[in-house]
Amino acid sequence: MAAVAFGVDIGGSGVKGAPVDLSTGELLAARVRIPTPQPSVPKAVAQAVAQVVQSFGDDVKDLPIGITVPCVVADGITRSAANIDAKWIDYPAAEALSRAVGRPVTLLNDADAAGLAEAYYGAARGQAGLVIVTTLGTGIGSALIYNGVLVPNVELGQLEIDGFRAEVRAAARIRAQEDLSWTAYSARLQKFYATLEFLFTPSLFVVGGGISRSSDKFLPHLSLKTPIIPAQLRNQAGIVGVARYTQS
Repeated sequence: MAAVAFGVDIGGSGVKGAPVDLSTGELLAARVRIPTPQPSVPKAVAQAVAQVVQSFGDDVKDLPIGITVPCVVADGITRSAANIDAKWIDYPAAEALSRAVGRPVTLLNDADAAGLAEAYYGAARGQAGLVIVTTLGTGIGSALIYNGVLVPNVELGQLEIDGFRAEVRAAARIRAQEDLSWTAYSARLQKFYATLEFLFTPSLFVVGGGISRSSDKFLPHLSLKTPIIPAQLRNQAGIVGVARYTQS
């Protein structure tokens, strides 16, 4: 039987989970989604995670559980908070979530999980060298994966470029907020990705986030030496990637 793990993706608007076939990256059942509690304090979110897991009953009772959080994660402690309550900062999240679901969990930053999903099952599958996966959304998430190995908690959206943090100029939210044309937005992305290219010399860029559905409107405007392609797994990337990470 193929290895299976359960992935839970904690987002700003929803907590989503499903069992994942680790040989293919496919969900083995329709994902369950419930709204992220507001305020999204740790205790309430932990209860929501438990509810998602329990909704699958005995079918997942023996599976390893991986959980994404929109936070930097170090030794099971969440060290930052993006689109989630500030009480997550310096919070013993792995311990609290383990108590909530009744067994050990593996915790991972959400962008790192998306990056692993693309590296193992998606757009970067089989790619040697350094892959940089970015998620363009409310901010800019990022994952570095070298020959299939994750370098965790790399916050490339926080890089200062021309006196600004990259994500306050080039996140997808900014394009909508400032009503930028695709050409104007592409110019900002060009500066961002050209900077990453100069610093890291990657083998491949993968662009995720909801805006990747419109990649034909901005990727052709970018001039880079590094290939840059849209992500494939989209909404299920977090679930799939963190399920895979339970085997690391």
